[in-house]
Amino acid sequence: MSLPVLTSRVGNTPLRRIEKLATAFPGVEVHAKLEFFNPGGSVKDRAALQMVKAGLASGALKPGTNTLIDSTSGNTGVAYAWLGAALGFKVALVMPANVSIARKQISLAYGAELLFSDPMEGSDGAIRHVRKLVEGSPQKYFYPDQYSNEGNPQAHYEGTGPEIYAQTGGRVTHFICGMGTTGTVMGAGRRLKEYRSDIQIIGVEPLEPMHGLEGLKHMDTSLKPGIYEPAALDEKLSVSTDEGWDMAERLAREEGLLVGYSGGAALAGTLKVAERLHAEGRPGVLVTLFPDRADRYFEPRPWARSYAW
Repeated sequence: MSLPVLTSRVGNTPLRRIEKLATAFPGVEVHAKLEFFNPGGSVKDRAALQMVKAGLASGALKPGTNTLIDSTSGNTGVAYAWLGAALGFKVALVMPANVSIARKQISLAYGAELLFSDPMEGSDGAIRHVRKLVEGSPQKYFYPDQYSNEGNPQAHYEGTGPEIYAQTGGRVTHFICGMGTTGTVMGAGRRLKEYRSDIQIIGVEPLEPMHGLEGLKHMDTSLKPGIYEPAALDEKLSVSTDEGWDMAERLAREEGLLVGYSGGAALAGTLKVAERLHAEGRPGVLVTLFPDRADRYFEPRPWARSYAW
C-alpha cells in the first residue's frame, strides 16, 4: 500500500531557542523541538506512523478486515486516528475517561471509536483494559502496543535524534525529555550517544505518583514500558505538577509558545540542568522537546487551579 503525501510531513520539526526563560544562565543554550508541527499535532505521529507501516508491511494490520486498537492518554490516539482515516483502517482507542475533551473530540472527528477505562487508574488502567479486549478477540484487533513496540523508539532513532544533532550543528551536550512510553528519550538518546558518547540523556518524570502531567509516567509506581531501559539514561529528574503547569504558563506569556503541561515539565527539568551548569561555570547546548500544544488542555479539569491562560 502506498502512503499518502501527508505522511511525508511527519518529522523534521523546527528547533526553537528558548531565550527569555534562560537568560539567567549565560553560556548555556536552551532549545526545544516543536513537535506540534507534525500533521496530527504531536510527537506521537512519529511512533504511530512507524508502527502502522510495520503492521501493514507484515500483514498484521489488514485494512477492511481488522481494527487497530491501543491504549493512549490521547496524542498517540489522535495519530492513529488520522492515519486510519488516511489509510482506510478502523481505529479503536482505550483511554482514561478523564483525558482532555479536546483529544477525545479530535479522535472522534477522524472516525475513531473511543473506549474508556477507570480515570483513577490512569494510563496503567487503559493498558490493562486494552489487553483484556485483545485477549478476548485476538482476530478482531491489530494491537501495536506502543509501550512495548520497538517501532516506537525506532522512529526517534531514525528521525528525532538525527534531526537534533543536525539542527544544533553537532553541538548538543544534553537531551532532556519527558517520559511516558519513553520511546522518544530511548530512541533519540540511543542515536545521540552513537554520535557522541558524552551527550547526556536525561529523563523527566512527575514528582508525584498521582499527578497532573498528562502523558508522563511516575516510573516507580507505574507499569514499566517494555521499551524502557533505565540504564540508557545518564540521569532522571523529577518535576512537580505545579512546576510543569507554571512553566507551560510562562512559555505562553514570555516566549509566545503554547505548549502542553508535559512540555512545561520538560522545560522545567531542562532549566534545572541549565542552572546546575551555570553554577559550575560550564557551557552547554541543551535540547528538550515539546510534545504538543496547550489547546488540547484548555477545558477546566476537576483538579485544575483557577487561572486564565
